[in-house]
Amino acid sequence: MLNEFRTHAGAESFAAIRRNLGETLIALDFDGVLAPIVDDPAAARAHPEAAAVLARLSPLVGAVVIITGRPAGLAVEHGGFAAVEGLTVLGHYGRERWEAGVLTTPEPPAGVAEVREKLPRVLEAAKAPAGTHIEDKGHALAVHTRRAAEPEVALERLRSILGALAEHAGLVVEPGRFVLELRPPGMDKGIALRGIVAEKKAGAVLYAGDDLGDLAAYDAVDALRAEGMPGVKVCSGSAEVTALAERADLVVDGPDGVVRLLADLAAG
Repeated sequence: MLNEFRTHAGAESFAAIRRNLGETLIALDFDGVLAPIVDDPAAARAHPEAAAVLARLSPLVGAVVIITGRPAGLAVEHGGFAAVEGLTVLGHYGRERWEAGVLTTPEPPAGVAEVREKLPRVLEAAKAPAGTHIEDKGHALAVHTRRAAEPEVALERLRSILGALAEHAGLVVEPGRFVLELRPPGMDKGIALRGIVAEKKAGAVLYAGDDLGDLAAYDAVDALRAEGMPGVKVCSGSAEVTALAERADLVVDGPDGVVRLLADLAAG
């Protein structure tokens, strides 16, 4: 595994993680990392071996955490993770928390309700291409163009329009793989990752992501590594997003590769 690393710092950190697995926090995105990307987000389900490998890994490490833009409870349900002891799921980029069967969630800001009401009319007025659809995440609204005939063209066509709507409602736009998500500001995966690392008193961290929203978590790993903590940035590779692969210490082959990596760690 070490000779596959793209960076010396990543290889050294991974070796340190192997030596001190019990102090390591393993953090993972859900979609594209533990679950394959599908046309309909509601149909996404975790890799068939994901729950089992997390259950094997959890007692061996300091903590296993899923950090996702999805609602935390939905990630648990779609992952089949309810029985994974010790798992923490931070949903909505850290605004929500699921742990030991208990879900903690704040009230969404008023801007989310405003966008929920206006978004269908905005898309209609913008003549959004056929196949464009809205995903209501409760604390955020996502506009997907994956089903459109030209997904990237559709995304670019809507980017400035959705940006203006989000700004008016006091929200921000989070870009992703053929998706623009309108969500509350003030929290991202980097903030969530640094917070949980401090809370769990981790001595090392490995983060696996696949999309642009994971860059903030990569920034957090870089900052922690600069402070002396072993840290590894893993990219669940795809042909759709290359920005993460360019910054990753290790690129694996999608959720299959992530599960193999976690199984390798659990095997010792």
